[in-house]
Amino acid sequence: MTTTAPRATDAPRTGSARRVRRGSAAGTTGLYLSVGVAAVLFLIPFYLIVRNALSTDAEITGQNWKFLPARLQWGNISELFDDPTVDFGRSMVNSLVVAVLMTAGILLICSLAGYGLARIPYRHANKVFYAVLATLMVPTAVTFVPSFVLVSSLGWVESYRGLIVPGLFSGFTCFLFRQYFLGFPKELEEAARMDGLGHWGAYWRIVVPNSLNFFAAMATITFINGWNAFLWPLVIGQDPNAWTVQVALSSYMTNQTVNYHLIFMATAISILPLLFVFLFLQRWLVQGIAQTGIKG
Repeated sequence: MTTTAPRATDAPRTGSARRVRRGSAAGTTGLYLSVGVAAVLFLIPFYLIVRNALSTDAEITGQNWKFLPARLQWGNISELFDDPTVDFGRSMVNSLVVAVLMTAGILLICSLAGYGLARIPYRHANKVFYAVLATLMVPTAVTFVPSFVLVSSLGWVESYRGLIVPGLFSGFTCFLFRQYFLGFPKELEEAARMDGLGHWGAYWRIVVPNSLNFFAAMATITFINGWNAFLWPLVIGQDPNAWTVQVALSSYMTNQTVNYHLIFMATAISILPLLFVFLFLQRWLVQGIAQTGIKG
């Protein structure tokens, strides 16, 4: 019976493996610690919003800070929606209508423009694309007054048309769609054309069903932008019945009074749709941005 003597290299290898495991465990612990700290920092603003929304003005501005108010003021919700000076419920509906219709319009128009620039060959395609890019370099302040004059001359002030139509095209969204369609497999479109489909048929029956992730990502970004818009709805929605939620929020802070508890309660309620959209579409948001061709 023979025995094999341990090789001299076994001990160093074992020690090296142990060091690797310890380093890996330390790295994992550091990663979780960093993520935990980042999560706490991210959640602090939400905590402050909810805490102040359920407090009185004296508890919000008082010197003695408490983690939670002595008594949760659930009546702030009914006070917010029963306020005769601001119809907050109507403003939520207005923002929802504007954000949804603007999202649908931008997705349709910009996706068609991006698909045409990426897939339909014609002599001036690059010139049109450069013109679209040039619109990104024009400050919003330059076009604000002419846009208002045009909308006012059409009689669209204090209407959904005035709030939605001027924002139905986005040069940046068009650029993103073009970048995405440039990387879309041409073989699928060629097979569609062999079946007798034109550009429109290929776009609607082949491209769109196979690009839902990217469409969902663009829808998320566009919806958030439409919901958070403030300056243009402030100018167009001159009547309180045409106010969006952001304009309604600003009405609780005037030169004379500041209703802190209503501001925070309105803020807490107004971000619920955004949280709902983001939480349910965040997977498509990440995947869609990664597919634009501009990552890294």
